[in-house]
Amino acid sequence: MSEQATKSAFVTGGSKGIGLAVGQALVAQGYAVTLTSRHQEEVEREAQGLGGQARGVVCDVRDAAAVQRAVDDHVGAYGGLDVLFVNAGVGHFANVLDLSIEQWDQVIETNLSGAFYTVKAALEPLTRRGGYIFTLSSLAGKNPLPGGGAYNASKFGLNGLSEVLNLDLRERGIKVTQIMPGSVATHFGGHTPSEADAWKIQPEDLAQLTVDLLNMPPRTLPSRVEVRPSRPPKK
Repeated sequence: MSEQATKSAFVTGGSKGIGLAVGQALVAQGYAVTLTSRHQEEVEREAQGLGGQARGVVCDVRDAAAVQRAVDDHVGAYGGLDVLFVNAGVGHFANVLDLSIEQWDQVIETNLSGAFYTVKAALEPLTRRGGYIFTLSSLAGKNPLPGGGAYNASKFGLNGLSEVLNLDLRERGIKVTQIMPGSVATHFGGHTPSEADAWKIQPEDLAQLTVDLLNMPPRTLPSRVEVRPSRPPKK
């Protein structure tokens, strides 16, 4: 397969929700896509359902070596890398008095260290093609909430990392955009989406945003995009 023939994307946390919707949108745009997840059967099944050139790979982003293997495998399969969508995330919400060290470590290692490992693994192939990095942050990256000690810290940190990546990588021709949504209808935190979530941002909305950003003129970079439900319920 020619490196010039196929654009490709690598999406972490791709077995459901935002990651899966982004993968689906990129396949529809003609991208070859690798979805990753900690759950092998689930991610392989969802990737197969996308059709096109999509593959599911088991990978825990907390393991830097595993992330590097997954990215190398993607580049070997598709000849390069154009888009990196850093999406894998977890959340534990508890008063700091009750938040365990294990919960803290899982959130920080997944949401922040995992993002760094993923970007590091992908830098060389992204540089060769002048690629695009999207980091999926949150409005919780600027707005603290009770019980959000670990999650807020991870997203505040991810925003800082994203801004530095933009400064460090733009001379390499790599774009970086941090997407910061509010309430999204996903399975995050064990939630099951239902009709009651119709007012929320839908995963396909963020997928459409990603495609729109990829189609921006090359001279222009929306480096931070905050996304909110247009009509949240009255409190």
